Amino acid sequence: MSGSYQFGAGLMPKLPQQDRTLSVEPVNLFPTRIWQSRLKSLAPHFPAWIAAVEAMRAAQPVAAGRSNRHGWNSAEKTLFDQPAFADLHAAIRACCDFALRQMGVAQPDYRLESWVNIHDRGGFNFLHMHDGCLLSGAFYLQVPEGSGNLVFRDPRPGVINSPFKGANANGHSDVQVGPEAGLVVLFPNWLDHYVEPHENDIPRISLSFNALGR
Repeated sequence: MSGSYQFGAGLMPKLPQQDRTLSVEPVNLFPTRIWQSRLKSLAPHFPAWIAAVEAMRAAQPVAAGRSNRHGWNSAEKTLFDQPAFADLHAAIRACCDFALRQMGVAQPDYRLESWVNIHDRGGFNFLHMHDGCLLSGAFYLQVPEGSGNLVFRDPRPGVINSPFKGANANGHSDVQVGPEAGLVVLFPNWLDHYVEPHENDIPRISLSFNALGR
């Protein structure tokens, strides 16, 4: 946030007559950007995609593990290569193209790996990041009430020593993103994140992905 703040002369130490007001300009350093998009136009596909995901779980019931606990995730990372998910694949690529251009990549050239994350009641993802890729993200397919938030950890290691907590200047706080069906969230691969526990008997379903350089 940019701008300037004017302090009245009564709040300042004695200054020369010509400097009775002081202008202070805030400058934000080291910004961390994420991106969001709501793919509402794809909602008619959601029931078929949910059914496809449930069939995948039934066919291979053993979870891949990784950071997922008390749920299921697919071992294969080729979900978007399936013809049934072609429209979603195209939309996710458009989102990634936009984000990568803002990150300075003029002509993005990458492939997407993609997999299913399901949380049953009590399911969560522990703190992790996605090493070795250009960009990471998630698409939320089924989000019943009580679905756990996606939480980003403040990436500045020194700020944990700050005496200021919360969303204040130079304060320390994690950032929570509430999931909703159709929402896409993109974030830099190095940004530590986790998912809070799921509190519903209807599973929470998200489709995770990474943009990998060729």
